[in-house]
Amino acid sequence: MRAVFSLEMIGYFTDREDTQKFPLPWLSWWYPSTGNFIAVVGKFGHGGLARRVERAMAQASPLPVFSLTAPRSLPGVGLSDHANYWEVGYPAVMITDTAFYRNPHYHTRSDTAETLDYRRLALVVEGVYAAVKAMRE
Repeated sequence: MRAVFSLEMIGYFTDREDTQKFPLPWLSWWYPSTGNFIAVVGKFGHGGLARRVERAMAQASPLPVFSLTAPRSLPGVGLSDHANYWEVGYPAVMITDTAFYRNPHYHTRSDTAETLDYRRLALVVEGVYAAVKAMRE
């Protein structure tokens, strides 16, 4: 299977509780309140791809991985390059640390390399590599 993987903000992690925010409060019923995971975001109606990527990434590293399939209208879901592929009919997912829903430095003067967690960022890359390999099977 061919699919686009858009990596969007994949290096900010924190183990402090209540650091993960959501565009809709009820999403906290299903997703962690601690910003120490990576998210795979897929288009509503194409959940199979997001779940397949989630499984492959989760099997490849100890980093927690969660998937979400939602309409583009959900704030944050359509804010990366993957959305352009959706518009022309290509399967695509966004792989993200959830950006401004977690990272207090997002697009500010303090958004510097020192705020990134390179060990966990490397785990994301390992997971993405495993997911790319899984797409070939």
